[in-house]
Amino acid sequence: MEQVISQLQNSAIFSGITRQEISALLGCLRPVARSYDKNEIIWQEGESAHTVGLVLRGKVLVLRDDFWGNRSILGEAAAGDLFGEAYACAESQNLTVSVLAAEPCEVLFVEIAHTLKMCSHACSFHLRLIQNLMQILAGKNLMLARKIDHLSRRTTREKLLAYLSWQAQVHGSSTFDIPFNRQQLADYLSVDRSALSQELSRMKRAGLVDFTRSHFTLLSDRSES
Repeated sequence: MEQVISQLQNSAIFSGITRQEISALLGCLRPVARSYDKNEIIWQEGESAHTVGLVLRGKVLVLRDDFWGNRSILGEAAAGDLFGEAYACAESQNLTVSVLAAEPCEVLFVEIAHTLKMCSHACSFHLRLIQNLMQILAGKNLMLARKIDHLSRRTTREKLLAYLSWQAQVHGSSTFDIPFNRQQLADYLSVDRSALSQELSRMKRAGLVDFTRSHFTLLSDRSES
């Protein structure tokens, strides 16, 4: 349990909450930890979600597959990140996405009803937990708005430039690592993988970017966001 508490201290949902307070909260929240293998489905589209998932180890992808099997990645959650909070807060809404383990991972599930309902002790740190959850929800909305901006670009190059420019802003540097491999990046930007790879090669030859796998350096002073 001490190891779990150490991991939780690094997550946004427990920001500003001490180890002793986290330990007390866990008694109220009654969390359940589960481990998953790479490519294992954690949640399936159509299921109901009453819990919030907190990634303790590894990484998960939030995705949607259409009738023909075309995949779109809507987001990702690494160690310390939450997923499923919007669906859990909506209560009656069934999942319109699936969640997949991108690598071996461990997830802590918390019943949302225990998170939103103050315990009988009305602990100040429980209120802080709710405030943190609201901030995370707001941040996710901003992230979705940013993705809409990326996808609204007309060409594959424009989508890539918008996404990579944003990543540079997030990292505060023109050199950074993105959280996706080539297929995942193509799924995130809703473009064909081969078309994406060809466009990246053209951008490299044009002196706009340099890259090795998921490590990128922006070489142009052009800024699109």
